[in-house]
Amino acid sequence: MPKIGMEAERRRSLISATVEAIHERGYCDVTVSQIAKRAGVSGGLAHHYFGSKDQLLAETMRHLLRELRTAIRSRVARATTPRARISAIIEGNFSTEQFQPAAIAAWLAFYVQSLTTSSNRRLLQIYSARLVSNLTHDLRSFMSRAEAQRIAEGTASMIDGVWIRQALRNSPTDRETAIRLVEDYVETQICQHQTGAA
Repeated sequence: MPKIGMEAERRRSLISATVEAIHERGYCDVTVSQIAKRAGVSGGLAHHYFGSKDQLLAETMRHLLRELRTAIRSRVARATTPRARISAIIEGNFSTEQFQPAAIAAWLAFYVQSLTTSSNRRLLQIYSARLVSNLTHDLRSFMSRAEAQRIAEGTASMIDGVWIRQALRNSPTDRETAIRLVEDYVETQICQHQTGAA
């Protein structure tokens, strides 16, 4: 009889192994059997839990999205002003748990797979829409709704761009510089709108 909690533990092991394997071998070259071996389970069990490599990637991304949401929410909960909440959202997107090479490689694979896999595309659309909506909400304290949404889209694009550029570099992650790049953009936009309104 299997131990209680064993399935959840195996699923977590497979998700961690997926992130590591994608970073090491790339999504296209890694197999479910290789991921299962890395996780210490059989390939048959991995297929039983997730069905296919695409479904395993989708579940891995759900896991990373939950971690991302937790990182952002914990920071936003401590923020007391709209500007501080914007900074909390930006900082949360570059949390130490997420902005590291293995997770970056998994995110990049997810972006590529979302072009051909509708379930992955839907997850990405939900994440993107939530990010823009949250930023827009607080940017409205400094500008019109239309402008806030435009700047929120720009900020989200900056965040995604910094992640992609990091994925293409063969260098250690630098979250402070990444945060500063996005913060500079946001601060410049807010200052321009406040100057224009004066």
